[in-house]
Amino acid sequence: MKHLKFFVFLCILTFSVSCGQQKKYVQYKVKEGETLRVIAKKLDMKTRDLLRLNPDIGRKPEVNTVIIVPSKQLKNRDVNKDEVIVSNTLNLNDKESKAALIAEKEKQKELLILELEKEFKLHEVKKGDTFYGLTRFYNVTQEDLIALNPELIEGLKLSQIIKIMPLEASVGEESFLYRDEIEAGIALKIAILLPFRAIELDTLSGEEIFENSRLANIVTDLYFGAMMAIDSLREQGVEIDVDVFDTGRNSTEINKILSENNLDQNDAVIGPLYSEEVQFLADKLNVPIVFPIYSPKQVAFTGNKIVKTAPNKQLFKDKLFAYMQDTFMDGNIIVVGDGKVDSQNDATKIREILQSNDSINSFHIIMAADGYIKTEKFTEVLQPNMKNTVVMATNDNIIVASAINSLISLPEETTATVYAFDQISVFNQIDNLKLAQLGFTFISDVYVKEDSFEANAFNLKYKAKNGRLPSSDATKGFDVAYDILMRLASGNDLDTTFKEGISYRLESKFDYTDNTVKIPENKGLFILKYNVDLTLTRIE
Repeated sequence: MKHLKFFVFLCILTFSVSCGQQKKYVQYKVKEGETLRVIAKKLDMKTRDLLRLNPDIGRKPEVNTVIIVPSKQLKNRDVNKDEVIVSNTLNLNDKESKAALIAEKEKQKELLILELEKEFKLHEVKKGDTFYGLTRFYNVTQEDLIALNPELIEGLKLSQIIKIMPLEASVGEESFLYRDEIEAGIALKIAILLPFRAIELDTLSGEEIFENSRLANIVTDLYFGAMMAIDSLREQGVEIDVDVFDTGRNSTEINKILSENNLDQNDAVIGPLYSEEVQFLADKLNVPIVFPIYSPKQVAFTGNKIVKTAPNKQLFKDKLFAYMQDTFMDGNIIVVGDGKVDSQNDATKIREILQSNDSINSFHIIMAADGYIKTEKFTEVLQPNMKNTVVMATNDNIIVASAINSLISLPEETTATVYAFDQISVFNQIDNLKLAQLGFTFISDVYVKEDSFEANAFNLKYKAKNGRLPSSDATKGFDVAYDILMRLASGNDLDTTFKEGISYRLESKFDYTDNTVKIPENKGLFILKYNVDLTLTRIE
């Protein structure tokens, strides 16, 4: 008898637990003006509990969005059940009910996207997306995004559909963005080859990057930046094994490194810095060799294992040529040159680009005489009360300085905007106020917003670790290493990730999507303009 009573008690207990586990829920359709907080208050439950039941819904869901709520919360509440309950009671432990709910939500999501696509450029949040990456890619501010998507105050959420900008403002942005993804349990092995002991200018084979004996600073800063990138990825769960080698002062060190180490076991090799050593390794190894700096000799590289992280100088010109062709629709064009072959060729190229445009009022070429351009040369061709565009097709210090001084001294009714292929040391020597006055616009391979959260955070971490703020070389070292390692962390080879899109890092843009080149070559460039307050605006 005792056994029978115990059995009956066990059955009752089992039934009670089973019923207790099968909580009942209903679907609720959001009405105009309702937020999750309002709904939770109406149902006498906590907002965070309602969010747990609807993790893919923001605090301010769209009207007619279907959410789930506990059915018991509807009892004795001021809720019009005929309006808000859109399906029968659901059991979230039941697979069919779950599937039906998911299908309903997916249908609503698709309908919402179709409606929003009529008015806005949209983006679906992927793993690895950050405000910094999105604002740099789409050239908008975080404030712009939050204004269009108030729910972003709580941060980005996976699979969230957000509005980027109205369609009329979205013309011309890049085609696609590389999505940072880290494969679970990924482990990488890399080698860093840098000339830590090579500090004398006369041992440097004439590489332009080592002017003024800056090699020691360049090497250490690149290394510190790369190690910061490695630390960052390790914090994100990537296991990275790093071997660092000193390539010394001559190529014999490279031979020694190769003879004593199997570099082909690495996922990538970052370095060396000398172009001849890069080519030597490319002929010996079968792994990606990442050239982290720019050298004029990189145009002669052969072999598809080399990754050229810095754009060739010709790409700077091509970028401005393409921009001029698309945007120079009217006004008076003046090209300033130094009379040398390259300058004359650039002027001819610009003429060819613009000659088919009937809206261009006039086109002039001013070449320097005796290394100088008189002010009268400009006053003769510049037109009052007209859009005057001056393109500097020279990097000669004296010519550029004299031209800028002439242009800022024009009569009030005559104004000019100055364009250049890049902002090299020539323009760095000119007062920024003068450049801002002329709306100086140029091509650059680096760009960072002064108030960037990520850049400021990097600066603070770098200073805490190294005792000083990062140089441009340190930031470059971080960007190059982080981009390569993040792509490898996806579990795919670099060539595959290069085809998947453009990436933006702290100050660099990496675009290897051109399939017409045999060697992966970064074509990531910005078009920047000086504002009157000395800030920079990214035009493209």
